Amino acid sequence: MNTLYPIKFKPVLREAIWGGSALHERFGKEAKPGKTIGESWEITGMTGESSVVANGFLKGNTLEEITEIYMGDLIGDGPFERFGTEFPLLIKFIDARDKLSIQVHPGDQLAYERHHAWGKTEMWYVLDAVNDAVIYTGFRHKTSKEEYLKHLDARSLESLINATPVKAGDAFFIPAGMVHSIGAGVILTEIQQTSDVTYRIYDWDRIDASGKRREMHTELALDAINFDLDSTGLIRETPEVNRPLKLADCRYFHTSLIRINVPVIKDYSLNDSFVIFICTESTVLVECFGNTERLSAGETVLIPASADTVTLIPVGTATILEVFIP
Repeated sequence: MNTLYPIKFKPVLREAIWGGSALHERFGKEAKPGKTIGESWEITGMTGESSVVANGFLKGNTLEEITEIYMGDLIGDGPFERFGTEFPLLIKFIDARDKLSIQVHPGDQLAYERHHAWGKTEMWYVLDAVNDAVIYTGFRHKTSKEEYLKHLDARSLESLINATPVKAGDAFFIPAGMVHSIGAGVILTEIQQTSDVTYRIYDWDRIDASGKRREMHTELALDAINFDLDSTGLIRETPEVNRPLKLADCRYFHTSLIRINVPVIKDYSLNDSFVIFICTESTVLVECFGNTERLSAGETVLIPASADTVTLIPVGTATILEVFIP
């Protein structure tokens, strides 16, 4: 069997009513002219949406197919036991030219009971934001179903939810059950459980090109919302160069920010998980198994779990997110 290597995938671009052109203009994502692209799915194991390898001898195979072949060597023995061939994380870039709907995601138990799917805990790392951009996360105070429904009926739900002014470098941790929305003028990367179960609560009375409002999931959302979540989930810390900064650590993913201007050797010999690197600034050369991949801003690479060490060689000062299953 051939030796594994740093694996890149073909991005899957998804249109959205709130999307724009920034993912094409800023990162070179190949969108069709005139399309409003909201998301670029960088790595996904979603059924029917499995990422396709873009480099090396595995080129053209799906993530699901190579997981079937390499199993724990690719994703880690523990993760393979838990998730099988369904890759446990979904990595995205998001361009919110307009604000997204206010929404909530169910936890694992409710998502399984209703949809035979995983729940959705996620985090965001802001790449860019216009001057007055905000992100909506969590209630301003612990609330009740009755108070929430009163505001929803009066179309004043925004007044009940934290609106945090944001800038590049801010991060947000969003557990299942937290109401949330990305405001207009924000570009970010999203790390989440492999799930596409979203309950849309309020869409700002927006209508689509055919004059229709999008479907809301008012009743489904009621059981999913954690009315006690009154935190913003904001993580705002200044990273030191050449010193990793932990952003999030939960049972679903660990994420650190790495800002480097000298080569760094990462030791993963005791880590029973794949590692994902998301480049957010400049360029870094990623070396493992005797192979080197160039990773520029807006690109993502998967390091197989069998890699004991990875060398990161920055071009200038590079910033990357490091993600793995704890």
